[in-house]
Amino acid sequence: MVSLNRRYAAVRQAVAWCYRGGSISAEPRINDRIRVPEVRLVGPSGEQVGIVPLAKALELAQEYDLDLVEVAANARPPVCKLMDYGKFKYESAMKAREARKNQAHTVIKEMKLRPKIDPHDYDTKKGHVVRFLKQGDKVKITIMFRGREQSRPELGFRLLQRLATDVEDLGFIESNPKQDGRNMIMVLGPHKKKTEAMAEAREAQAARKAERLGRGPDQSDEADEVDEEKVEAPAEEHAEA
Repeated sequence: MVSLNRRYAAVRQAVAWCYRGGSISAEPRINDRIRVPEVRLVGPSGEQVGIVPLAKALELAQEYDLDLVEVAANARPPVCKLMDYGKFKYESAMKAREARKNQAHTVIKEMKLRPKIDPHDYDTKKGHVVRFLKQGDKVKITIMFRGREQSRPELGFRLLQRLATDVEDLGFIESNPKQDGRNMIMVLGPHKKKTEAMAEAREAQAARKAERLGRGPDQSDEADEVDEEKVEAPAEEHAEA
């Protein structure tokens, strides 16, 4: 009974520790941190060595000047591989960074207009829509009706159709105009994918940088590639007539 109470106390302590912000490490066990009598060993080139005592696996790791890394802890016996763990972690971090760099984040921008918008304001807001679509982002167009304008929904519909026609080379109507209370909403989708827009932006910035340095784009160093944070679209912009 005392042993059972102690076990419950240990469980409660572990749960309380997790609630206080503790976490279980996701790092695999390596070398002398592995606590099993035997392991299924995989060699440096991926060859199957077989089931060997832990002491023998550690001896081989020292012989090859590598680490013994537990890659499948739930297997019976656990699977371990001989590898350079520091190099493995570095290459994994580089792959994760490259994946984040090429990751496309779906962003919906918003542009607000009035039914009787001034021609100059219309051109300005259309320019924003063009920029968003070139970046590969969707654009939510909102027509805001006030007062008596609510009795003339056709004004908003015609304005949305006009805008869609003006930018049809860059985007298409993804969601047709629909009334939403006092507003009318339409969503434009880009013809160009986000990843393509990001790649073109990186190439354009690398070319501009190479031109400033007085060399051709083919001579630009790979290290000059723009960081993904500089390529990503700016924060969502709201404009109101």
